[in-house]
Amino acid sequence: MKDVLTYKGFIGSVHFSAGDKVFHGKIEGIDDLVTFEGKDVDELIKAFHDEVDDYIKLCKEHGKEAMRSYRGGFNVRVSPEIHRRAVETAIKKGMSLNQLVQKAIEKELVHKE
Repeated sequence: MKDVLTYKGFIGSVHFSAGDKVFHGKIEGIDDLVTFEGKDVDELIKAFHDEVDDYIKLCKEHGKEAMRSYRGGFNVRVSPEIHRRAVETAIKKGMSLNQLVQKAIEKELVHKE
């Protein structure tokens, strides 16, 4: 896992500012910008948890879904060679390119959990 915190299903990206001597981050996967910071790891984690809790509360108060909704489609950019090989593989397996990509993503997600 790379420079992320998790809490209540939310992911927070984490960065360090050497100039400011502070850790900072933002909650990912939401439609709003919510940031947090701390001078050490414990303070950073507490700030992240506090911001997630506050964000959940605010969303409930406004009748809004806290997590971003996904429509199920996105663009993937690959080299022309990978594109050609993926199409050929899909044809040989009797499936669409979308089906091949979905299976590859599902396989990757299962191995990472």
